[in-house]
Amino acid sequence: MTESSSATESRSQSKTVGASSLKDYDPNGGLPNGRPISRRLSSGFDEQTASYIENLSRTLSKMTTRDGPIDIKSLGDGNNGSGDAGQGFNANRILQEFVSDANEQGVKFRKTGVMLENVGAEGDDESALEGATFGNILLLPYTIFKAVVNKRRQKKRKILQNVNLLANPGEMVLVLGRPGAGCSSLLKVTAGVIDQFSGGVQGDISYDGIPQKEMMKKFKADVIYNGELDVHFPYLTVKQTLDFAIACKTPSVRVHNVSRQEYIDQTRDLFATIFGLTHTYDTKVGNDFVRGVSGGERKRVSIAEALVARGSIYCWDNATRGLDSSTALEYAHAIRIMTNLMGSTALVTIYQASQNIYDTFDKVTLLYSGRQIYYGNIMDAKDFFYNMGYECPSRQDTAEFLTALTDPNGYHQIRKGYENKVPRTAEEFESHWRNSEEFSQFITELKDYKEKVNPDKTRNIYHESMNQEKSKHARTKSFYTVSYWEQLRLCSVRGLQRIYGNKSYTVINIAAAVTQAFIIGSLAYNSPSSTNGAFTRGGALYFALLYYSLMALANISFDHRPILLKHKNYSFYHPSTEALGSVIASFPFRMIGLTLFLIILYFLAGLHRNAGSFFIVYLFLTMCSEAINGLFEMIAAACDDISQANAIAGILMMSISLYSTYMIQLPSMHPWFKWIAYVLPIRYAFESMLNAEFHGRHMDCGGGLVPSGPGYTNLEPDQQVCAFVGSRPGQSWVLGDDYLREQFDYQYKDTWRNFGIMWCFLIGYIALKAIITEYKRPVKGGGDALIFRKGAKRFLKKNHDVNDLESADNMNIADVKEDLVNGSNSVSSKENELNGFGDLKSTGVFLWKDVCFTIPYNGGERQLLDHISGYCVPGTMTALMGESGAGKTTLLNTLAQRNVGIITGDMLVNGCSIDASFERRTGYVQQQDLHIAEMTVRESLIFSARMRRSQAVSDAEKIDFAEKVIEVLDMQEYAEALVGVPGAGLNVEQRKKLSIGVELVAKPDLLLFLDEPTSGLDSQSAWAIVQLLRRLSHAGQSILCTIHQPSATLFEQFDRLLLLKKGGQTVYFGDVGENSSTLLSYFERNGARKCDSKENPAEYILEAIGAGATASVNEDWHEIWRVSPEYKVNEEKVQQMIIELSEKNAPSSDTDKKPTKYATGYFYQMKYVYLRTFTTFWRDLPYLMSKFMLMTVGGVYVGFTFFNVGDSYTGLQNALFATFISIVISAPAMNQIQARALAARELFEVRESKSNMFHWSLLLITQYLCEIPYHFVFSTIYFVSFYFPLRIFFEASRSAVFFLNYSILFQLFYISLGLMILYMAPNLPSANVIMGLVLSFLLSFCGVVQPPSLMPGFWTFMWKASPYTYFVQNLLSLVLHGKEVVCRGKELSYLNPPAGQTCGSYMESFLSTNTGYVNNPDATQDCAYCLYSVGDEYLRRIGGSYSYLWRNFGLYWAYIIFNFFAMVAIYYLFHVRQVSLLDTTALQDFSQRLISRLSLRGSKEKK
Repeated sequence: MTESSSATESRSQSKTVGASSLKDYDPNGGLPNGRPISRRLSSGFDEQTASYIENLSRTLSKMTTRDGPIDIKSLGDGNNGSGDAGQGFNANRILQEFVSDANEQGVKFRKTGVMLENVGAEGDDESALEGATFGNILLLPYTIFKAVVNKRRQKKRKILQNVNLLANPGEMVLVLGRPGAGCSSLLKVTAGVIDQFSGGVQGDISYDGIPQKEMMKKFKADVIYNGELDVHFPYLTVKQTLDFAIACKTPSVRVHNVSRQEYIDQTRDLFATIFGLTHTYDTKVGNDFVRGVSGGERKRVSIAEALVARGSIYCWDNATRGLDSSTALEYAHAIRIMTNLMGSTALVTIYQASQNIYDTFDKVTLLYSGRQIYYGNIMDAKDFFYNMGYECPSRQDTAEFLTALTDPNGYHQIRKGYENKVPRTAEEFESHWRNSEEFSQFITELKDYKEKVNPDKTRNIYHESMNQEKSKHARTKSFYTVSYWEQLRLCSVRGLQRIYGNKSYTVINIAAAVTQAFIIGSLAYNSPSSTNGAFTRGGALYFALLYYSLMALANISFDHRPILLKHKNYSFYHPSTEALGSVIASFPFRMIGLTLFLIILYFLAGLHRNAGSFFIVYLFLTMCSEAINGLFEMIAAACDDISQANAIAGILMMSISLYSTYMIQLPSMHPWFKWIAYVLPIRYAFESMLNAEFHGRHMDCGGGLVPSGPGYTNLEPDQQVCAFVGSRPGQSWVLGDDYLREQFDYQYKDTWRNFGIMWCFLIGYIALKAIITEYKRPVKGGGDALIFRKGAKRFLKKNHDVNDLESADNMNIADVKEDLVNGSNSVSSKENELNGFGDLKSTGVFLWKDVCFTIPYNGGERQLLDHISGYCVPGTMTALMGESGAGKTTLLNTLAQRNVGIITGDMLVNGCSIDASFERRTGYVQQQDLHIAEMTVRESLIFSARMRRSQAVSDAEKIDFAEKVIEVLDMQEYAEALVGVPGAGLNVEQRKKLSIGVELVAKPDLLLFLDEPTSGLDSQSAWAIVQLLRRLSHAGQSILCTIHQPSATLFEQFDRLLLLKKGGQTVYFGDVGENSSTLLSYFERNGARKCDSKENPAEYILEAIGAGATASVNEDWHEIWRVSPEYKVNEEKVQQMIIELSEKNAPSSDTDKKPTKYATGYFYQMKYVYLRTFTTFWRDLPYLMSKFMLMTVGGVYVGFTFFNVGDSYTGLQNALFATFISIVISAPAMNQIQARALAARELFEVRESKSNMFHWSLLLITQYLCEIPYHFVFSTIYFVSFYFPLRIFFEASRSAVFFLNYSILFQLFYISLGLMILYMAPNLPSANVIMGLVLSFLLSFCGVVQPPSLMPGFWTFMWKASPYTYFVQNLLSLVLHGKEVVCRGKELSYLNPPAGQTCGSYMESFLSTNTGYVNNPDATQDCAYCLYSVGDEYLRRIGGSYSYLWRNFGLYWAYIIFNFFAMVAIYYLFHVRQVSLLDTTALQDFSQRLISRLSLRGSKEKK
């Protein structure tokens, strides 16, 4: 069979036919039923079929295009060693049936090669940037000017240049290079993901003659880029994830006309069987925060999802990241299977490719600083560089050897006589390659292929095939498989599945809505139907709208963005269908909470109990909720990140709060902001809801008749008036319509006009969201950047260097080049490093015997570690290995005293039990490189040295040793660089070195633990890290290290191995031996096959014990170990060491004293922790800028909304709401505080507290103290922006006291409140929920929303307890005390005095005991009465008085002090003692004690 035909057969299986054309078969290969197997199987392949597919996959995974065309017959017969014949599965018959059926039914197939000719790419030069600080805000004009100048001067840098590549259909190409070499960029350029390259892409890229531009426009679905990170919706199951992907790519024409569902089921079963995922169907995919399938399984889900996209070209970016050796090899085999079966083309980058992985590829290209220095057959690569003068060291993998060539600091073995001839720099390597015979042959091959391909034929095949696949409802020019409406249906169903998968979130939202409804409903319980209840009724409706506006704000999320980008690249669906589908899916669930919320609130508050009124309120609340939700989602869709979205959404939320016409009515609005009310939907919904409540309502005056009381009986109707807006002379009631017209400028006839306007808002927002989502890139791309401390000399120097690099990883290339040209060698130059490590010798032997670790699991217990014994002695490196889930990290954490659970066994230091100083005397390098982003490398190391070394050691000595560690770890080039975040800070290798450095500067004298220090690194970085550990062990340090994907040379650097299998059981513990001889001898003697001399021992032993996702063995290697002589020798040695060391027990001078938990004193710690926290605040410009913008924009916005409140009755109300909104602004400010403090808390709890760096209370105290100065500054800006535009009492006796209350004391209060709530919560979302609930209570009961006189009796205690009550009282009293009130015309109430009396004489008795004044006391008719004469009278309405000013001042301090101590106490309870609010065990114990006491009391009573 020819390669072409085999590829066509293969394509027929997966491209269109898939599993659905498998037929029933008998053991002799017959097809008795003639029915597609998809109609027979509903839940998956039967055991025989699945077994065959697994055997077939193992065979195909070892075949490459070097082996010639794939012979299907050889795979199907019984002599291939896979046992197929014995299983009765005729592969030849089935695969031929695939093709014949497809051909008979006219199904077309697609495949293509890839050609790159002199391709280059350019981007902005951001390899070295200068960090910003608070000083940038203080010098804002200069900062803006400098940014503009720098933008204009910004240079481009070449990320790729002169890259050539040819990949035939069915070939796998390995792309090698160090991080920053351009590997990821090459894959993105090949896949057409080029919008992030600001300088554009040069050269020619074509796919069998079709230019890339045309390919991306018409056939984009066939080119797939798969990023290195696994991004999925975590709450979907594996089955749901795969089904959705297959459904989006289900062709219209299917072999045998099987149904869509049958096609989906059988295609899913085929891929799940090949990738070993059938057992995970009903398991959530999960992510780093949601429990789901394992990391290896998630990676295989990603692969399967990409493959069901049925692309012709795949670009896989570092897809083995984080996988162990066995799983990484399985991944490479899986891709090999797909290229063999489907004829697809694959370009793959792998950072640590073992020899077995390397051998699965056909071709390899090597990149060096964006330049191509080799492309060709994988078998020829080593010879090419050998002829150049470089020799591959023995037992070094080929991929490792090739990558090492691109590392100036790597280990290079140069052939004799070539020392001064071999190329050293990227330019020299490139020149050698382009002048070589191999390059000339490659260019000739490229030209021949280019002449051979027929672009028109390729286009015709693509058009015919895609037209067959596409749904009949899909657009002709669309490259999507299914129609737009089918995409919308699929996205909507997936949205429902996501919500159902995360039921807890929906339940919490509904529970929160019900709780809020009960709170506000009970606060406004049975609102009076008189005029006294009008304000309360409007407030209840306003709160309903505001609450769902806040919920819409809280729903802003960017978590789906990476998934949307991936699916957009896969051409699964139009991005707009996801935007619309999420709205459709979430609507019914939002309606559940909204319906319950409104029913409770509506009837508790005693609103108009009329069906028409209720359903109008229900309708407009629903429409407003959806419209505002659409508004915030539209804003989020238009923004690049969540901080940008939150900034805009915060201003919008303030607009919604202020311009709903509840706080400030239309007639009172100033013209410069009045337009805002008309462009937001809440104003129209609020109008219609008020109309529904007040239309036709006759509101009794409710004791508000003027005049009334003694002496005012038997009056004529026109001699009294209801002192309420909208009243008419002679009426003892007020018509609701008159009230709305006078107060709000509302009319009932506009109710249904507003209904139409609401539809315009709703449809408009959703349509704009869909359009933006469709055309805007979901995730903004960009390269890595190294950020230096402001003013750092290193930045000033490097800022003038221009290097064509993809990242700052190679930023020291110029210096290295100079060293190499001068003949120096980076390895030999480090001979004196042992002197640098001389002080790091371990002083004790660490032993552990029969260690077990058990955790509660599903109501029972689960053992993670099973009687593990071992030891670490000074001067040795012990590797801890095993497959994923074997318990490596669990054992490491248990030995380091970091696990919480049932731990049994002995852990001893020098034969004695470990003491309180153990944690700080050991170093623990975690897998996650967690550091403070705003600190430099040098500052991080010095801080660790100060905290973890004895206070008796001088500060100068600590700093000197930190500098020595910087030198030893080769971190001088970026010592002044900020740690930053991934993409804008240190890269992976630099972060790992810093993680090791912060432990080394502590001079651990017992042991150094490391958890997967090479994970995520390229082979050269991994080699550098292990060499560093080797030098440490030579200096006398004791090292225990878990490791993933070690190469043979890297593995043999270790002295001893502890190997675990799943279940935490020991498989081997002992010496590795020279060239792994001791280890290999053990396995070969006990039944494992012989290890080939070229094999990687690490992969060999994992294969031998059955490690891997789909591998298994018959032998129980744990039992083999338990009965082996080696086990007995080890047990005896451990026991002997325990006896000898415990008898000897010669304590060092440090242990003569009583061991202490911390190395330094409390106030010493406080000094440096405070300095560090202050530094991080000073440099956290985004955080400070968000505070600055909130306070500045908020102050100006509120100040000019209530500009010149005046002296009218409306002015009193506006002053009330102006002060109230100033208090409310503490809510977003506290959210900012919590997000910032959480990062510091997580770092402390995950890393620093485990090492006993400093006392936990200092985290809280310094966080609080460092927040204060910034809040003082920014609240001063708010005060100036807000207070003076009100134009009230400029004198210092008022304004200065207002400043004292708001900008000093209120800031001290809410900073401590926000931190207290954060430390109570387990995470930020929980803190937000608790914060919302607490603030809802405090603000609702401060007297503004509902006056104390109208509160139900059982809620008045909350009015007295709420600290916001006293802040509102003080702030309002300062702006209203002694302020005369002059009512406007419409605020006056008119009445007539009895004949012969003037207005003044008639009202004199009434005014002596009531508030207000008569505007025309000498008149004899139309007496104009104003409800208030001075601001103090209005102040009494909320229970306040100016005389309470200094009493409240004292209460502030009580609340502030309480918050501070409560913050410390809460942190101690929840994070130090780890008491849980949901501790069911504690609840059960309490209930049992209660029941026992009650039963005891009952028995006594009976007696």
